[in-house]
Amino acid sequence: MVLVGVLKGALVFLADLARAIRTIDVQIDFLAISRYAPDSGRVRILQDLAIDVAGRDVVLVEDLIDTGLTIAYLLRHVGERAPRRLDVCALLDRVERRIVPFDVRYVGIEVPGDTFLVGYGLHHAERYRNLPVVLTVDRAAVIADPDAYVDAYGATDPPTRR
Repeated sequence: MVLVGVLKGALVFLADLARAIRTIDVQIDFLAISRYAPDSGRVRILQDLAIDVAGRDVVLVEDLIDTGLTIAYLLRHVGERAPRRLDVCALLDRVERRIVPFDVRYVGIEVPGDTFLVGYGLHHAERYRNLPVVLTVDRAAVIADPDAYVDAYGATDPPTRR
């Protein structure tokens, strides 16, 4: 099986997931994509797969699936390489915001569409990725001050856990 992490957000989750799979051999690869360009609705591949996935079982690993536009693009992109099976595993899923309908085979937690989350790979202004938990934070507060939740580092009981 090949686990394909979507950088950078899925890195922490992918590492834990790969360590938890003990019954089959797992290879790991990564895709890096650009952010959506304003008003374009398009992403582009910045780093492509290094492993040949033809005829292999592949699981795309994402931190958060929102509208489904990005994962649909990635499923088409990886699907062109003729994997035997192609599935999606997401730590978090915002089903209510889905524009592109599809089922995520493996989901950690469904979250409401309006929740602003950081930690465990999720970030705001490249901060908070390395928190060991996912936190629900106040969007306005973290936008006004990207360091608003820096006290969550080292806290024994962070504000709100997901």
